[in-house]
Amino acid sequence: MEDGIEMLLLDEPTRFLLSHEPNPRLNMLIGGTLTSVYGLWAMFVLPGFRKVPFKLKVPFVPSSKVQTRNVMKLLEGRKGRLADLGSGDGRLVINAASMGFQSTGFEINSILLAYARIQARWKRIPSSEANFVNKDFWRTDLSRYNNVTAFLSPKCGMEPLEVKLVSELPDDARVIVCRFPFPHWKPTSSEGTGLDQVWAYDVQSVRNRPTQNGCSVEMGDPMVTFS
Repeated sequence: MEDGIEMLLLDEPTRFLLSHEPNPRLNMLIGGTLTSVYGLWAMFVLPGFRKVPFKLKVPFVPSSKVQTRNVMKLLEGRKGRLADLGSGDGRLVINAASMGFQSTGFEINSILLAYARIQARWKRIPSSEANFVNKDFWRTDLSRYNNVTAFLSPKCGMEPLEVKLVSELPDDARVIVCRFPFPHWKPTSSEGTGLDQVWAYDVQSVRNRPTQNGCSVEMGDPMVTFS
């Protein structure tokens, strides 16, 4: 009798697999979920991409809470105007504004821009302290800012950004980048580790940094064209 029960239990999964048929409702649920996820991704990431050359396109990846705190640590003791290049959902701009900076976020994705503005209003931060503009920072003169934050990938414009910033920013400016350091600049300081690491660069130090032959660093024109 015990052998018979064991045989029935062993045979049950086999009968279930053989009798199992595709569930239309389950397939519809999975398909609908995937479609919704793709729709949200496309809604937040794709708008504005056609305004930027392919080699400089950067998908939206929000800064983590730890990463944001690390950026704020490297801004301690500083003041003035701050520009966040590709401000996304606005978290860096809003946090910088709470520290007393006149912060401006540059974002070409209109949906992310609207979301950031709503967040600032919800937290009752005036636009004079946290301003979000629908502008391409590559086409904007950044010389009025003495603090700059950016979260770009190595393949999406870090080298051209070096050239742009060193040619436009004042000597007292500080640039803070998240996750990916500049390829040629030597950081003044850094905070955090791994994916949450951020680096700070003081522009005057970058300009005065000698090369191996004793000459100051000279940056050529970036190989970037805009149509």
